[in-house]
Amino acid sequence: MFKFMSNFTRSIANEVVDKALERLARDQYTENLFEMIPIAKKVGPINLMEIIMRSSKGLPPGRPLGSHIRFSPWEKLLFNPVHLERFPTPENVPISTAVTIGKRAKKPLTLSIPLMIAAMSFGGALSKSAKIALAKGASMIGTATNTGEAGLMEEEREAATKLIGQYNRGGWLNTPEKYKRLDAIEIQLGQGAQGSTPQRTAAKNIGKYYREVFELREGEDALIKSRLPGVDHKDQFISLVRKLQVEAGVPVGLKIAATHHLEKEMQIAIEAGVDFITIDGAEGGTHAAAPILEDDLGLPTLYAVSRAAKFLSKKGLKTEVSLLATGGLVTPGDCLKSMALGADAVYLGTAVMMALVGDQMTKTLPFEPPTDLVVYNAKITDDLDIDRSAKHVFHFLNSMVHEMELVCYSLGRTNLMDVSRNDMCTLDPFLSIALGVELGYISPEEQQAFYRRWTGTPNIEPPSPFHQPPTSRTEQPLH
Repeated sequence: MFKFMSNFTRSIANEVVDKALERLARDQYTENLFEMIPIAKKVGPINLMEIIMRSSKGLPPGRPLGSHIRFSPWEKLLFNPVHLERFPTPENVPISTAVTIGKRAKKPLTLSIPLMIAAMSFGGALSKSAKIALAKGASMIGTATNTGEAGLMEEEREAATKLIGQYNRGGWLNTPEKYKRLDAIEIQLGQGAQGSTPQRTAAKNIGKYYREVFELREGEDALIKSRLPGVDHKDQFISLVRKLQVEAGVPVGLKIAATHHLEKEMQIAIEAGVDFITIDGAEGGTHAAAPILEDDLGLPTLYAVSRAAKFLSKKGLKTEVSLLATGGLVTPGDCLKSMALGADAVYLGTAVMMALVGDQMTKTLPFEPPTDLVVYNAKITDDLDIDRSAKHVFHFLNSMVHEMELVCYSLGRTNLMDVSRNDMCTLDPFLSIALGVELGYISPEEQQAFYRRWTGTPNIEPPSPFHQPPTSRTEQPLH
């Protein structure tokens, strides 16, 4: 009987395949299923699915975790190992990884590593269990996690030894009894994946504990406005910064979406006396945003970090105002290159979320995405093992920083903060000029001559800082 059914099934399958192949060869495009292949190639599979989603609901599809486009070509930057001209760091010399944010604040924030957990809010993005796991993992390694645009969740505050909270456009963390309990205050005016676009969570999607943390009335939507309430011109922003600094005593900073108007925005922040500036590049992630906001808005992280660092150096504030970078940073190389361009520390979001889920994603696959374990109101958030996730976050961050240390040995550096543009080269002439990083396929002595030949401007000095000495932020390199 089994053999008969097997042969019968095989016979039907063969007949179906034969007929399908026959029609593929016979039918013209307008009647041929193969027409989906050139269509998918023309518009792309992601755009194709989003076209269908738009046509189904008449609303922008909320795409999770940011843009799929990698705008910043971090892989085109390469570190320069040393051997004799400068010697590598001896293996028995430890690499310093600590960083202090907001050095001129009354109570600066010192972290053991320059990697932090990015702003991902409870309710607006993540479940209570996920936020607790992130806080525990960050605490295990001695770094900070960020509340995101949310209220102050007691369980997160208890689990986090170092908590950065966002003074946000929803107003949920903007009272003294809340922000005075933070280790740093980040005034959130925008983010990479959404700019300063308003956002709304409908009351029907808000549970009881969410309402308690956000102090929402029954039936009230959670609204993130396009502007920070009470800040409609720069003088009000300046007053707010100084008020928070006096009342809380902790570092007070500004977070914005990276923009071509970067220096103008930073100038106002400097006038306000901020202790740090967070730049969120166009590759930044989010719980869900319209594809146009993720793919077509903002400035890529690589260029934004470089410009921001140069601006602070030009103002003589590089050692006084901390620069935090975020947006699409995934690998240890991405992070260290961001620091080499001038960031003091970086936020990690999507990569940390994947580490948080870790091997627990088998609980969701193959029928549900792994994020169902961590997203607020998802189907199986209760199945997340908090302690196991926290350990995965710790292991991930520890591994990341260890790989960054390995590069430091080969560069002859003793501190992650001492890695600079001069420790990198590129094979891309455009990046060389844009970032002030030397070209790798010609010698250092030939850089300026090459630039003049390449641009056809023999009497103009290169705009990029070729041949500058290493700019150490902490100590002199080993010779």
